Amino acid sequence: SSTPPHSSVDPTEVSHFNALASSWWDPHGPSRLLHLMNPLRHTFIARCQTAHPSPRTPHAQRYLDIGCGGGIFAESAARLPSTTSVTAIDPSSAVLAIAEAHKRRDPSLLQPGRLTYLNKSIEQIPLPRTEGDQFDIVSCFEVLEHVNVPATFLESILPHVRPGGWLVLSTIARTWTSWAVTKVAAEEVLGIVPRGTHEWAKYVNEGELREWFERREGWGGMKSMGVVYLPGLGWREVPGGEGWGNYFFGVRRD
Repeated sequence: SSTPPHSSVDPTEVSHFNALASSWWDPHGPSRLLHLMNPLRHTFIARCQTAHPSPRTPHAQRYLDIGCGGGIFAESAARLPSTTSVTAIDPSSAVLAIAEAHKRRDPSLLQPGRLTYLNKSIEQIPLPRTEGDQFDIVSCFEVLEHVNVPATFLESILPHVRPGGWLVLSTIARTWTSWAVTKVAAEEVLGIVPRGTHEWAKYVNEGELREWFERREGWGGMKSMGVVYLPGLGWREVPGGEGWGNYFFGVRRD
């Protein structure tokens, strides 16, 4: 499908991930680091929600997962007892075909409305008309560093978060350390991430995100968590890591 006008989607990024589609669910393949990171995503969301408990029932969570890829997070969110529905979107049709096929292996995910995949960018999702159309958790993991204009992309996400709900994302700080780790070590030397996965100039610093949200009315409760990948051990939380490498960021709609 062609990229819609005013889209944040970068066609070269889509073709890069299309090429990786078939290996998405191989826990030892090119997406291995995403599989290993998934438990931390849930830890971070739980931490955000505990810090600011929602007046809504915690047993009726609606998720929107943007840039869901093969569905690693979307599937795990759909299996939580507190989840009522997960809508997962991605501009890559090849990757979504993998996600759909994998979903069919688990009958619990086939209940109507439990997990819905859409081959769309966020700009193609209709704007919510009521609060019932909005989501408790809008997640955007490892996506921000792949879009063309982060501010425009974030702007198009905000209307989808319900009051009291959270936008949670993970991305990479634009520092010399992150360049050395993600571009040189991970892609070139160790080969644990496919070449061409990252474009360092697109990385967004945690301070830049914080500043951007501070200028927006009705958003607060910001939280972040720095993480680092340790070969042989997996992902670990690192206090202050958001200043120089991979990090999670959460912001609440008042």
